[in-house]
Amino acid sequence: MTPPDRPRGADTGDGLGETTVVHLLRHGEVFNPTGVLYGRLPGFHLSEAGHGMARTAAAWFAEPARLPAVTHVVASPLQRAQETAAPIAAGLGLDIATDERLIEAGNQFEGQAFGVGDGALKHPSNWWRLRNPWTPSWGEPYAEIAARMLGAVHAARDAARGSAAVCVSHQLPIWTLRLHVEGRRYLHDPRKRQCGLASVTSLTYVGEHLAAVGYAEPAGPAGKGQVGGA
Repeated sequence: MTPPDRPRGADTGDGLGETTVVHLLRHGEVFNPTGVLYGRLPGFHLSEAGHGMARTAAAWFAEPARLPAVTHVVASPLQRAQETAAPIAAGLGLDIATDERLIEAGNQFEGQAFGVGDGALKHPSNWWRLRNPWTPSWGEPYAEIAARMLGAVHAARDAARGSAAVCVSHQLPIWTLRLHVEGRRYLHDPRKRQCGLASVTSLTYVGEHLAAVGYAEPAGPAGKGQVGGA
C-alpha cells in the first residue's frame, strides 16, 4: 500500500472553514490475568478499573467547558473499545458507530505471552518474525495502520463538522497515526509511546487542514507497566 500523504502537525490551514476536533481515545484497562498479547482476539473485556476509566473519560467529555461539544462517537469493533465508548455515548445521548479501521493492529504474536523486556527476543524461533522492525515484519505494516486510521479520522471529522468526535481505538494505531501526522518516523520504542490507558490524543482541524495535536489523560497518568499493551 502506498503510504498516505503526511499532513503537517502545525498547519493552520487557510483560515477558512469550521473548527472540528477528533479525539482519539485509547480504551481502558483490560482484564488479562494471563498477560497474553490479546490483539484482535475476541473475549477480552475491560477490567473493573477499566470500566472506571471509561466512566471518568465520559465525565471529561461531558464537561460543559469541553468545547467544541462531542456530537459523534465511533469505536473499534473489539469489545474493550465498545465498552469504553458506552458510557460516553450514553452520557451524551448518542449512538455508537463502529468503524473497522479503528481496530487493533494485526500481530503474529497474538495469543502469546510476549512483551518488551521479557526475553522473547532471545528465542531463535522468533528471530525471523522480528527481522525487520521498520515494517514491522511481525505484524501489520505501520504505513497501512496510518492509512486506515487517517481514513477513520477523516470520516469522523466529516460526521462532526463544527463540533467534536470521539474515536475509541487502541494504543499502537493511535500512536502510529500521531507519528504520521507529526511527520516522525514509524520506528520507535514501544515503552516511550505517549498513549496511556484511557488517554486522549486530539486532532484539531480548521476545515480539512490539521491545525494542532494535543494530548490529555482524563483518568490520570498511566502507572508503571500500563503504557504497554493493546
